[in-house]
Amino acid sequence: QVQLVESGGGLVQPGGSLRLSCAASGTIFSIGAMGWYRQAPGKQRDLVAVIRSGGSTNYADSVKGRFIISRDNANNTVYLQMNSLKPEDTAVYYCNADSIVASDYGVLRRYLEVWGQGTLVTVSS
Repeated sequence: QVQLVESGGGLVQPGGSLRLSCAASGTIFSIGAMGWYRQAPGKQRDLVAVIRSGGSTNYADSVKGRFIISRDNANNTVYLQMNSLKPEDTAVYYCNADSIVASDYGVLRRYLEVWGQGTLVTVSS
């Protein structure tokens, strides 16, 4: 069994910064691409940023130049540094891993599209 657990959300003023973390738990052997998505009230869940196992990244146009995604493969953790935050960045942010290979009671299993529970980011004065 694997889990993704996010942390770091909260209330911040416009122009401020927050750093989100997402740690994968379990007996993990490898993780594919990891990404951050967000969902504002009444809207669909959209990709914010993705980082592949080799380190290449992609960003939504709306966050380019403001957000930075990074990962610590040794600790199975992905981060999202959010700078120059705007009210329109307010949303629940979800962590995703497209595949995780982990040991489940000694049996290797590949888990696809693993999601965290989400963390709320509110940008408001």
